[in-house]
Amino acid sequence: MSEYTPLTRISDQPLQPEEVERAVTGPEHGAVVVFTGKVRDHDGGQAVSALEYSAHPEAEKFLTRVCAEVGKSAGLPVAAVHRVGALTVGDLAITVAVAAPHRREAFETCAELVDRIKHEVPIWKRQLFADGMSEWVNACG
Repeated sequence: MSEYTPLTRISDQPLQPEEVERAVTGPEHGAVVVFTGKVRDHDGGQAVSALEYSAHPEAEKFLTRVCAEVGKSAGLPVAAVHRVGALTVGDLAITVAVAAPHRREAFETCAELVDRIKHEVPIWKRQLFADGMSEWVNACG
């Protein structure tokens, strides 16, 4: 793989999965996996009405580092954009793409990338429940 800078961004605007797909697509790749994480209407048996994502001021640097490491390790192009701000049920919270010659490595690399983003990028989620209560998720790690 030639020198490659992954598309990475933290955004307060609606996400476009086509953007991350375009960023990784090339004639040498027979597989492109695009993952979209959406706001769901429940968590832990409670009805969720909305989410609010907050990010550390340097979260984009963390996202860029994680994408660069995963892409370099796999030798594949990757891209990731994470949303911040107020989101409602059905909104996209994250879009990730990986391209590879074959599907297995694209799926495996995409799963690794999403897991690392969730664990290493300082983005916090506040869930707003239908009963008026709220809960911060991943606020301590």
